Amino acid sequence: MRRLPKRELFSIKGPAGDLEAIIESPEDVPLSGCAVVCHPHPLHGGTMQNKVAHTLARSFVGVGFAALRFNFRGVGTSEGSFDNGEGEVADALAAVAWMRSELPDLPLWLSGFSFGAAMAIRASVISKPSGLVSIAPAVSRFAGNLEAQPDCPWLILQGDQDELVDIEETVAWVNELEPGPELEIFPETEHFFHGKLTLLRNAVEEFVRENQRNFETNS
Repeated sequence: MRRLPKRELFSIKGPAGDLEAIIESPEDVPLSGCAVVCHPHPLHGGTMQNKVAHTLARSFVGVGFAALRFNFRGVGTSEGSFDNGEGEVADALAAVAWMRSELPDLPLWLSGFSFGAAMAIRASVISKPSGLVSIAPAVSRFAGNLEAQPDCPWLILQGDQDELVDIEETVAWVNELEPGPELEIFPETEHFFHGKLTLLRNAVEEFVRENQRNFETNS
């Protein structure tokens, strides 16, 4: 039985004002890394409490990471207003900077769901994380035409019945990348992974553990 993680609600300084945030960490093991989790689209009800974002955070906690979720500008008590993805990338970078200032000696991963996955992909090109996890990334609308691609271990997960992010579009985009990320397609699964969150968590944990072992072996 998994123990509930330690939780702390607070705010971090963002480029448009304070950002509401929550950090969770394992109760009984030393930290082996840290992660920032980005939530889905602010104008469609996306918040850091979203179930997939929450599952992502718990996945990282499950492998011994501290996991930071935050609300983008204009969401919850976060200051500012929606900026069509431009300001939200800056918010993600502010969260990364905060995490690196607090835990400078630990590898940092970026992750996100849907709109948040696209923000994490764009932010990772700038921030160079140790790893990246993208769940149903809305790449065509918010992460197309990247100047470069993330050069870290990278996992993309998507359902084959996603009604919001076209799977064929995702596959075509991944095939243009070199080297490409690892893509795992969940059968009979729609955008919000209803009934599949445990499988989602297991897939993320396995990928992070595998790459942590590789990191430790090569360092």
